[in-house]
Amino acid sequence: MRVLITGSAGFVGSHLADRYLADGHHVVAADNLITGSLENLKEARQNAAFRYVEADVTGDWAAIAAAVHEHMMGVDLILHFASPASPVDYANHPFETMAVNSVGTEQCARFALKHDARLLFASTSECYGDPREHPQREEYWGNVNPNGPRSCYDEAKRFGEALVFAFLRKRNLDARVIRIFNTYGPRMRRNDGRVVPNFVTQALAGKPLTIFGNGKQTRSFCYVDDLIEGIVRCAASDATRGVVVNLGNPDEREIAEFARVVCEITRMPLSIEYSPMPADDPGRRCPDITRAKALLGWSPQVSLEEGLRRTVEAFSTNAGRAL
Repeated sequence: MRVLITGSAGFVGSHLADRYLADGHHVVAADNLITGSLENLKEARQNAAFRYVEADVTGDWAAIAAAVHEHMMGVDLILHFASPASPVDYANHPFETMAVNSVGTEQCARFALKHDARLLFASTSECYGDPREHPQREEYWGNVNPNGPRSCYDEAKRFGEALVFAFLRKRNLDARVIRIFNTYGPRMRRNDGRVVPNFVTQALAGKPLTIFGNGKQTRSFCYVDDLIEGIVRCAASDATRGVVVNLGNPDEREIAEFARVVCEITRMPLSIEYSPMPADDPGRRCPDITRAKALLGWSPQVSLEEGLRRTVEAFSTNAGRAL
């Protein structure tokens, strides 16, 4: 199979590239390196079945199309993962975030139609906002502040979903959407701003862990290998055409409890510093994965404790990115 991955030098995109190469497919990877790093593609770039092109999916499609033609003579599957994904990154790049999920998504859809390819759009649990339904089902429409500090990401992803479904209904695009819940693992940037790299980096440095609010807010953490398996199954399934699928781990933890687990695994004493809660930060977040189980036969296999051990080991040996 011939696969195009946008956002391929990022945390999830690079793991996807490795997986599809390991499965024997040809991969073209595009990234403009706003938040990605070529270090994440170090192994992939040694594979003859892999081709990287530095390009912005909002406007550099001539370069992407040339790489696809020269390396694979076409494309069968497009995985659109290009987008800043952490609050720090989309706060720093709001216009790029909105552009890549609107213009970039439209370009991916048109390219997929041109090549009769399948499209998978990577959306987010942030589409649910600060949810009033718990756990969150795909049918839930969400509770999102359309002009708050997180709206450049939340609303961009919601628009991207709407655009994908417009192409599906009006142009018969073979498309599906995944909503990714909190995911962690090797290759996350240390200064990413999300809770896992923050806590792990602070713990390894012997510093207090920063908790926003009172620590009673919840998150559900999915190890990256489990997420990749769900993505691959969703992309391959005919049953997911025109469907939104939650991918995440329903093992819901309070942030204060999560801090304790990180300190246990890093063998550091628990020390906490509390900071004010950021605006519009969700109070609870947990996926309902009934649909993923039914359509994909998928559920997470890696426990939080095991996933954190692997992540801590990666960060300890400098596999976690320094920047």
